Amino acid sequence: MDREMVGNASRGRLQVEVRRHGVSSVVSPTGELDHHTAELLREPLEGCVREGDARVVVDCSGLDFCDSTGLNVLLGARLKAEAAGGAIHLAAMTPVVARVFEITGAGAVFTVHDTLDSALAD
Repeated sequence: MDREMVGNASRGRLQVEVRRHGVSSVVSPTGELDHHTAELLREPLEGCVREGDARVVVDCSGLDFCDSTGLNVLLGARLKAEAAGGAIHLAAMTPVVARVFEITGAGAVFTVHDTLDSALAD
């Protein structure tokens, strides 16, 4: 697997790593995605879109929590990516995060993969 570190950031309860994998960028948030930490994820997602990445995969396997603010960051990034001709894919959602997407119906507007490997192979 071709993984080159592109960047990472941390703010208390959330860490975000960004790396390239072929033609995709992988954004891996770890910890709690909420009102206090959402900007830490918004910035790299929007940066990937600005740089012209056609496909951004968000590896959700490290998320312990996601509230409505976190969900809105992902939805906003999806809209910007689609407007630029790209896409945001979600991978490896933990049960607690998957539940937020299920309750809100947001899972229907994303391409969701069971694993990061399946998202990268798709």
